[in-house]
Amino acid sequence: MKISSTVAATLCLSSAGITPDNTVLALTWPRTKPALSHPQRSLQSSSSSSLIPTPSWTRRKTSHRTTMSMSAVPQEMRDGGRTTKEIAKELSLGVTLDGGPVIDFASVKDSTSRAERALADARKRYEASIAAGTVASAHTGERLMGINDEVVEEVGYEIGEFAKEYVDAKSGETVASLVQKCAAYLRSKAGEGTFPHLLDEERAQFTHEEKARFERLLSRAYEESGIVTSAFAKTFYLGTQVLQEPAMKAIWAVYVWCRRTDEIVDAPRPTAADPNEEMLTDLSEWEIRLEKLFDRGEVLDVLDLPLLDCKVKYPKLPITPFSDMIRGMLMDIPGLGQERYDTWDELHLYCYRVAGTVGLMSMPVFGCAPGYTDEMAKEPALSLGVAFQITNILRDVGEDAKKRGRVYLPQRDMERFGVTERQIFDQIVDENYINLMKFEIARARMYYARALRGVPMLSPESRLPVQLSLDAYGKILDKIEANGYDSLTKRAYVDKWEKLAGIPASWYRTLDIAKALPLPEDWERPTLEDYERVLEEMLEKKWVEERGRSVTSDYLQSLHKN
Repeated sequence: MKISSTVAATLCLSSAGITPDNTVLALTWPRTKPALSHPQRSLQSSSSSSLIPTPSWTRRKTSHRTTMSMSAVPQEMRDGGRTTKEIAKELSLGVTLDGGPVIDFASVKDSTSRAERALADARKRYEASIAAGTVASAHTGERLMGINDEVVEEVGYEIGEFAKEYVDAKSGETVASLVQKCAAYLRSKAGEGTFPHLLDEERAQFTHEEKARFERLLSRAYEESGIVTSAFAKTFYLGTQVLQEPAMKAIWAVYVWCRRTDEIVDAPRPTAADPNEEMLTDLSEWEIRLEKLFDRGEVLDVLDLPLLDCKVKYPKLPITPFSDMIRGMLMDIPGLGQERYDTWDELHLYCYRVAGTVGLMSMPVFGCAPGYTDEMAKEPALSLGVAFQITNILRDVGEDAKKRGRVYLPQRDMERFGVTERQIFDQIVDENYINLMKFEIARARMYYARALRGVPMLSPESRLPVQLSLDAYGKILDKIEANGYDSLTKRAYVDKWEKLAGIPASWYRTLDIAKALPLPEDWERPTLEDYERVLEEMLEKKWVEERGRSVTSDYLQSLHKN
């Protein structure tokens, strides 16, 4: 599967750049679809959040899957964290809005998820095998973990081989020992408290010659990360070129970690008796490696060094979004994940894990403008990711159904507007489908409106990429409308010249003067409240007139502000 990335300052779930030929590039990091030939998994980015207060509908059993209720979950599992429904309820109260208290995502545990339970069980078995001294990991050989044949073929050579050039062979040094020495050097530069479990006696001293050699090795590791990024996400890579060098390199490091995680999950395992079990074992090992890096600054291979360096330079870089992304990827595994989403509630945790996590990873790298804090910036960051994910879903409804057999639109929304899955697979665009698209587009635009609030919160050098991406990507919704709301047989597309034409306006909006003297078109821009009113009117018209007030009263009530 190809993971494409989004870089966007504190707002972070998107970024845009300008190529050498001045073409604006809209970049996203929501997980993209896998190669159709891959036997293990089918995937397309889905998006959700509860920034629109969510209804109190209960989860239901469907013909394609059975969801465990909380009453059926053992007490010890319930003690491990909250359920998806509980999380959605908290979000529906608006606690992430307008810089208010943000939910502690570190406590999020979807105890009812088969994928969550499967990973937890696999990790217990892996740790038990480590304690017993048996081999638990299917990962063997000299190739770096998460670097498989696809990566090597795409890049054109074996990843990580450059490290051999820096080995002091005369002293008997190996690549592994060199990497450990470099890691110790990086840990020695960390501020107090960066690695809570690092003992004072572990802070080694190094000569100038050793430091110079380690810096060269680290530089090459960053360069290799950039090469991997360029090979798999050319547009994203070009977008990183407008960032300052430290931020650019840090985002490469984050991307490569996500890429390797993706490869571990998606790698074909033709000889495995149980491919999913082998994948879960590898993923358990990968997560433990992640924890050791963040807790103690420990690494195992040369491509871990850039991420360790990021943790040293940006001590506030949290581990939570990294571990949550692992679980987000699992949510798409057939037999473990979720095949359909019944309600808007059910999409939020998935959306946070595969897209919102990237925003939280990026926030420490980009920082905030004076007067703003990370807490204030989180809600716009998550909103932008949600907006992009919804846009992807609406753009690719027909393609997802035809090529992947997937429908990401909330099943309840489809039912309310009288749209069936059979209709989507048969590519029938009628009045019901058009009304559904109008509703989903209005909801997406409400998230764009929320995300727009966050641009002034960014450091000045980060605002333009975000604003460009926000403006350019949002035009896809305009294209869907221009296509008569037909996203079953047509694919909305914004060409490079349209993106290019929007640069001056996007740039102007990032300036402080724009607050006092908006562009003429900004006078017509609907407010967040306008979008909420549109949603309510659409729900009233479509649902109340045709299906009765009792069907929608709880949902309409939940849309009202507290």
